Amino acid sequence: MRRPVPLRVPGRLFTALATGGGGAGALRLLARAEHSRRLACALAVRRAAGAAGGDVADAAARAWDLLATAHRTDPGAVRAVLSHPSAGTALTSLLARLDRAVEGGSGAACAPPIHWFSALAAAAAVRAGVPGRVRWPMTTDQVFLPSLGGARFPGAGPGDLAEVVVDAVGAARIGVAGRASPPGPVEVPPAPSGPSGRWRAAHPLVVSGTGAPLFLDDADPLRFPGVPEGPLGLTPGDLHRWEATAQGACRLLRDHHPGTYAELTAGPRTLVPVDRPGSFSGSSAEAFGAMALSRPRSARGLALSMAHEMQHGKFAAVLHLFDLFEADGEELYYAPWRPDPRPLLGLFHGAYAHLGVAEFWNRCRDVEQNPGELALAEAQFARWRTGAREATEVLLTSGRLTALGQHFAQTMLSTLDALCRLPVPAESRRRGMALAAEHRAQWVRRNGVPQAQLI
Repeated sequence: MRRPVPLRVPGRLFTALATGGGGAGALRLLARAEHSRRLACALAVRRAAGAAGGDVADAAARAWDLLATAHRTDPGAVRAVLSHPSAGTALTSLLARLDRAVEGGSGAACAPPIHWFSALAAAAAVRAGVPGRVRWPMTTDQVFLPSLGGARFPGAGPGDLAEVVVDAVGAARIGVAGRASPPGPVEVPPAPSGPSGRWRAAHPLVVSGTGAPLFLDDADPLRFPGVPEGPLGLTPGDLHRWEATAQGACRLLRDHHPGTYAELTAGPRTLVPVDRPGSFSGSSAEAFGAMALSRPRSARGLALSMAHEMQHGKFAAVLHLFDLFEADGEELYYAPWRPDPRPLLGLFHGAYAHLGVAEFWNRCRDVEQNPGELALAEAQFARWRTGAREATEVLLTSGRLTALGQHFAQTMLSTLDALCRLPVPAESRRRGMALAAEHRAQWVRRNGVPQAQLI
């Protein structure tokens, strides 16, 4: 495979991202950058495994050779696998464990899960139709191909071998080598699809007008950092509610938030359901394209969560390309959206995300017909435009931003200044400011007066 090459981000696109937007073009560029980073991570895994030696090095070399063959056959197949959110989780986690293994010596207790790399290579071979057979030691009863799907093989586990076979015409199956008793191999669908029979895969929720799908992934063991390897156990009723709510959220974004919708549908996106109370949502810098969510209560709630997490995803990808601040400080800051003190990274992330939240509520004000819902949108807009602005001012006075970071944050501030000049009914503004004051008072009671005071 060719080595990744540096990407250039046009100044106008960098500035557009700093306003909180960027559009589909920015998302496609950031996706290319993340793919390039995954290629670099794959090469780093190959080298680190070589340094570890033994079976780990041999397995990594075979996987790398298979990835290279798949790339020569169909570069798009490798891109589809390495760009999948779980590939980022697998590669960065594996690289960290390889580094620890090299530093601390090898052994069964600390053996890195190199089978993750083998599974990535096997998925690329399946997508590219590269004939062959791939095997790796099992650690659980699952055989899973990132970006495609997999199956459970009850009774299998450590000591058995996962096996992926691609025949001469590109048909593929997965199974457990050497096991004559049922369950037998499972055919891999010729095109990525949802679960069927013994095949387990992400559930397709919506396919946008751009052709970009939105999935609900409860299957991939590495679908999001920190979630259980096993499925959440969604019932058919749960899936129906997710599908209906996601369709409603996408319609709302398409009709009333076209900029956010364009970014959401610039490529495949994955929702990862989590069993968390309330309206939880989260993103990971290493799982670009995925967001973890508790079950949404409404289409608007899901639309807001997706808009919020899209901001975090964009900002994480920007930080993979540019140093916006000096990372050696230990200061902790008050953030109007968190109960705990935040480092500068968290404050920057949150300010950028809540710039997007403020924009979301501003657009809601233009379209909401219900008086009560309109009043809510006005109050939320007043709260979050002010909170994001205050946090951005702290960023600019921190003394830790680089020149690029100053430009980025100053552009954010200019955007927020424009939002703060928009008229809001007095009662809604009072409600929004009261919510902000209550949050700050509770924070101070819990944590004390912050060392870095808001202006």
